[in-house]
Amino acid sequence: MKKLRKPLIFTLCLLPIALLGGYFTAKMSLAGMDGAMLEEAIRQLGSREALIAVVVAQTILYALVCGFFGYILAEKIGLMRPFRFRKAETLRVVLISLFCGALFSLDAWTFGKWIPEVGASYAAAGRFDLTVWIASVLYGGVIEEVMMRLFVMSLLAFLGWKLFCRKDSTVPVKVLICANILAALLFAAGHLPATVLSFGRLTPLIVFRCFLLNGAWGLLFGRFYRRYGIQYAMLAHILFHLVSRSIWLAVLP
Repeated sequence: MKKLRKPLIFTLCLLPIALLGGYFTAKMSLAGMDGAMLEEAIRQLGSREALIAVVVAQTILYALVCGFFGYILAEKIGLMRPFRFRKAETLRVVLISLFCGALFSLDAWTFGKWIPEVGASYAAAGRFDLTVWIASVLYGGVIEEVMMRLFVMSLLAFLGWKLFCRKDSTVPVKVLICANILAALLFAAGHLPATVLSFGRLTPLIVFRCFLLNGAWGLLFGRFYRRYGIQYAMLAHILFHLVSRSIWLAVLP
């Protein structure tokens, strides 16, 4: 039972974040739906409140399952570090995240020019929306990292270790790198449904953009998780959103 104490405490700490993150993500999703899509969602679930409740419940379930089992897996593969921030690692992650967040913001002036739907989506990016910012920080920065790095990447590394490198007493670095790549690809693929909802279609360029932006940064977050701990992947993901959105708020009309 003592072995389960830390995973349980970690998971319980995630619950308020999942609750708020799910709520604001649902509010953000509702605001982004067109009339027909919103009417269909309400028809199926009965009301806006029911739709919000489903998203919140789903987010809490993700946090419970991925947080608990992800913690256990991370301990088994040696990636669960004490949940604190060390000065040198924090400074390194912050500086890299600030640069990468600024780099990501260029999407508005690159793919935003090449893909009409992407350009149109930035029409609202220059306006401050507290709901979007909170959803980005709590769901994107914390819950997504728990799901994709702490759980999925750890699970892939554990399976790769036991299936292909069982003679090694610890997980080889090559297995961790492969797990990071696969998790990043899955992270990018997981954004395809939202991409379809946002743009109404998938073209080769839209798919390429989805995998480039989400996959590349997923690799970075995975590297921070592997080198320093899950808390640094969360920090990087949060800063990533805050920096890019701050730039859009300051520059876009």
